[in-house]
Amino acid sequence: MTNADRTAVLLMAYGTPRTPEEILPYYTDIRRGRPPTEEALADLIARYDALGGTSPLAARTEAQRAALQHALDAAAPGQYEVSLGLKHADPKIEAAVDAIAAQGFRHIVGLVLAPHYSSYSIGQYLDRAKAAAEPHGITVSGIESWATEPAYVQFIADDLKAKLDTMPADTKVLFTAHSLPQRIVDAGDPYPDELRSTAVAVAEKVGLSQWSNWSIAWQSAGRTPEPWLGPDILTVIDDLAAAENDADHQRGVLISAVGFVADHLEVLYDLDIEAAARAAGLGMAFARTACVNDNPAVMAALAQRVIAAV
Repeated sequence: MTNADRTAVLLMAYGTPRTPEEILPYYTDIRRGRPPTEEALADLIARYDALGGTSPLAARTEAQRAALQHALDAAAPGQYEVSLGLKHADPKIEAAVDAIAAQGFRHIVGLVLAPHYSSYSIGQYLDRAKAAAEPHGITVSGIESWATEPAYVQFIADDLKAKLDTMPADTKVLFTAHSLPQRIVDAGDPYPDELRSTAVAVAEKVGLSQWSNWSIAWQSAGRTPEPWLGPDILTVIDDLAAAENDADHQRGVLISAVGFVADHLEVLYDLDIEAAARAAGLGMAFARTACVNDNPAVMAALAQRVIAAV
């Protein structure tokens, strides 16, 4: 079997600096080639320093690639080859597609390590892959959403149940994802509905009632003048604390960052450090559900989606 008869799988993710020296070029790429101010760069470096210097995301993403390859090999031996393509770090999506073309593949299935479709995120990944593939005459099939993938929902629900058992009886569950500029949603983007579909599916499995037991919040908004999707997670924590005036009544907040599928800066710092500190300062118990990372059941389910896309 030649590579022309096999299928290349382009597993796409945001990317992260692997060393402290890569933080500046990484941040510059995020800003579309505009270097950050010294203050903004120092703030980002401080966040990475709080995690030990860099994020574990690079290793997590490679582990996800290997797990997806393993699942595909088990389901269809020799038929698929999984490569990484990153948005803001090497190997970039375009370089990955060029490498796939050089190996003689004629078809790519694109899968983004994010479950919720938005034209601003997953749409951009797939568009970049298709644009890079077109000069090579390679076709690209994209998996746009896996927001309600049963294995993913079950993974979150199982951990949510376990975490709730350790929390005060009066605990609010907050499902979060990365905020986007409000203008994207105003233009009709389905991103908020995608997040809500995951939240509803998980809540139904756990037996949570909306509003009284759970709600949605947004996090990690960009530092730009324009409005971003809200309410922000820190504001919601403040509001939850203010709603309870009895000092003897312990409340809790359990965050399920379902918009993220690997441990990285927006989870390990924005939630585990920043949001946890906010909750602790207000006398609230705090916990977070686990990220999928390379969970075998979820990776096997994504492998089946790849096969179905072919």
